[in-house]
Amino acid sequence: MAKRDYYEILGVSRTASADEIKRAYRKLVKRYHPDIYDGPDADVRIKEINEAYEVLGDDQKRAAYDRFGHAGVSGAAGGGGYGPAGGGFTDIGDIFEEIFGAGFGFGRGRGKRHGPMRGADIRYDLTIEFEEAVMGAEKEIEITRHETCPRCHGSGAEPGTHPMKCPTCNGMGQVRQRQQTIFGTFVNVTTCPRCKGTGEIVTTPCRECHGTGQVEVTRRLRVKIPAGVQDGTRIRLPGEGEPGQRGGQPGNLYVFLSVKPHKLFQRVDDDILLELPINIAQAVMGAEVEVPTLDGPKLVKIPPGTQPGKVLRLRGLGVPHLRGSGRGDMLITVNVRIPKQSELSEEQKELFGRLAETLSPVPVEDRGEQGGFFDRMKEALGL
Repeated sequence: MAKRDYYEILGVSRTASADEIKRAYRKLVKRYHPDIYDGPDADVRIKEINEAYEVLGDDQKRAAYDRFGHAGVSGAAGGGGYGPAGGGFTDIGDIFEEIFGAGFGFGRGRGKRHGPMRGADIRYDLTIEFEEAVMGAEKEIEITRHETCPRCHGSGAEPGTHPMKCPTCNGMGQVRQRQQTIFGTFVNVTTCPRCKGTGEIVTTPCRECHGTGQVEVTRRLRVKIPAGVQDGTRIRLPGEGEPGQRGGQPGNLYVFLSVKPHKLFQRVDDDILLELPINIAQAVMGAEVEVPTLDGPKLVKIPPGTQPGKVLRLRGLGVPHLRGSGRGDMLITVNVRIPKQSELSEEQKELFGRLAETLSPVPVEDRGEQGGFFDRMKEALGL
């Protein structure tokens, strides 16, 4: 038997918007869901409606259907159940939850106890030195967290006793109240107030954890900081968070790094910047100057005639690349320090005076051998 047109099934036009298709689907599900519609074709109708929405509710599938018909979505639709895999609702209960709020279900539904629950994550803020962020380090931290009680092994009951089934919810972890509406019989489901959803109550609490199943402990952990991390980097330590409940996995510990500023160096991506002051004689005549680096002191040659703002590049002395091999560079900006007259001796003043008599005035348009500010920046950035 040939399949019906999906647009016909949902009762919408081929130009219908996604919202119109969704509204039509919801309306039909409310009408033909087997919990409401008891006709002999109930299962067939709801399957047909879901199959149509699974295709038309997905932009890619809809485009293939519009172009090639059912052949274009063969195998992509027609799944079982009461909700499309790619649609906005997994079953009719989701629709009524959206309309009436959480806690509503169909009379056919059956409550179940809560399963394993993953433990909460923990955040730890760690401040490190500039050098530690660049070169890597290993730090010891101290955290306080909950762990499974060693006395009762997490049951909350004193050894030799056992939790009992909650009489309020009969071990289901939920209490249910039936409600009659125009759509049929619904059940308002809420967490059991007595057992808090566990389905069990402890009659003889453990002396160590007082029935909670967990105790608070302080642990010392070592955190490995990779070379090249930046301020704000997050390091994950799996399984070092709060313990899970009812056999669930523990959470993670997240260490957030804060890097202290350095008194000499600045960092831009994986390059290290340093401002190097030299005197006027070193700039004019050239010199060999010892400069600090992250790898220890290094000798740097200052070329004769070096202008203020000249950038010298030391390759491979920057920050190690966090993802990959190699390192950035160290960029040294030369700052020619001009002495004040009050700092000069009489002999030095006399020498500067004699030098001034031999030098010609510098034209305004003369930018010098090193060029202007933007030229120097392009040179430093390799442009």
